[in-house]
Amino acid sequence: MKNMLHRYTYPNFQSKGLLILLLLFPSFVYASGGSEMVINFLWIAILLLFAKFASLVEKWKQPAVLGELIIGVIIGNLTLVGFGFFESIETNHIILFLAELGVVILLFQIGLESHIDEMLQVGWRAFLVAVIGVVTPFALGYFSGMLLMPGESTNAYLFLGATLTATSVGITGRVFKDLGQLDTREAKIVLGAAVIDDVMGLIILAVISAIVVKGVVTAGEISWITGQALVFLVGALFLGQLLAPKIGWVFSNIHTGIGMKFTLAISFCLLFAYSASLVGLAPIVGAFAAGLMLEHVHFQDFDRPQVSQDIRDAVKETNKNTCKKVDAILCKFENQHIDRLIEPLGHFLIPIFFVVTGMQVDLATLADPKILVIAFIVTLIAFAGKLVAGIAAGSANKWIVGWGMVPRGEVGLIFAIIGKQLNVISEEMFSVIIIMVILTTLLTPPILNYLLRKQAVQQS
Repeated sequence: MKNMLHRYTYPNFQSKGLLILLLLFPSFVYASGGSEMVINFLWIAILLLFAKFASLVEKWKQPAVLGELIIGVIIGNLTLVGFGFFESIETNHIILFLAELGVVILLFQIGLESHIDEMLQVGWRAFLVAVIGVVTPFALGYFSGMLLMPGESTNAYLFLGATLTATSVGITGRVFKDLGQLDTREAKIVLGAAVIDDVMGLIILAVISAIVVKGVVTAGEISWITGQALVFLVGALFLGQLLAPKIGWVFSNIHTGIGMKFTLAISFCLLFAYSASLVGLAPIVGAFAAGLMLEHVHFQDFDRPQVSQDIRDAVKETNKNTCKKVDAILCKFENQHIDRLIEPLGHFLIPIFFVVTGMQVDLATLADPKILVIAFIVTLIAFAGKLVAGIAAGSANKWIVGWGMVPRGEVGLIFAIIGKQLNVISEEMFSVIIIMVILTTLLTPPILNYLLRKQAVQQS
């Protein structure tokens, strides 16, 4: 019993000690007169460590993004108790740039994990679920915003509606994967719909962002912007598919190593992000398109990961069945190699984005009971808007499909932070959106977990 107590209490003591040290350390830096550049190194290290500390939420089967967001909210509001050492992070241009780069890398990763052929194969069910899951919450969000928060701009209500359209394919996919349910009809519909949802949501985001920048709201202008977004996505994918293999071949003649492959992938991401901004779209739209466009075949002239060859050599002397199984596993690994190359950069930048996003939530706005009530109502609307999408699931379990579309996660946060960067949404509306994102992200996994287990028992 003593060993068990030590096992569970000692790590907690260490974690608390680390948290206290991180909270106090900046005061020593300020006292010692550290230069601005050195302090930036400190802020980056502290944000990353806080993000990892926040991953404790994974012990309760919650996504790490939720912990990163919550820890950001906490350290961003320590000024309310007189602790203002972290206040300068919110206006630090280097940290804000890294956060912006982080969201671009995140959308690039989402694009890499999405496949156009899979989007085409999931059928009309997934498409209908996606359309209902976008149109319904968008309309509910827009009109409820007008009723609940009068006095905001039309663009603010549009952004609120756009935020409610989001679906986090990562969170839903993880629940299905953990329970071994990825091959079920419900999982295929939800994941296919979530990918289509992402594309539609990004187009909506591009349209609304352009409306904010250009100040146009006519039907003709909206049609033009929507067409512009579609033309960019289709054109980028077409040109990318056409040029990427040729560009890969040219650079493979210079060097075939992993470093060259990594550089080409990141360069495509950043160039597409920049190109999107040139035509008035959000950079994340270009990053997403770059991820969709890149395929393993574009890097076939480069070296395979060394570990793949080592494993093939190790099993060469075994029987043919073993060799075939190992080769199939390695081929799958190699086809996902670009994703894995980008992962370390994502581990560095993406947590900074979420922690900084959380820091921008002003808890002082929650002192107003009216804001809390509005946040609660908007959250209920967010649930209802996605649950309705389950109607189009056909013979699949409509509740599982509907709940699978509910979590907003990192996608909802991206929409919210862009709205804040464009000075479209107020502090109050931003806080409302963050609460909605937290609740939909926090409550969905256990509910979906219950429904999937219940269905498995019924089918056994």
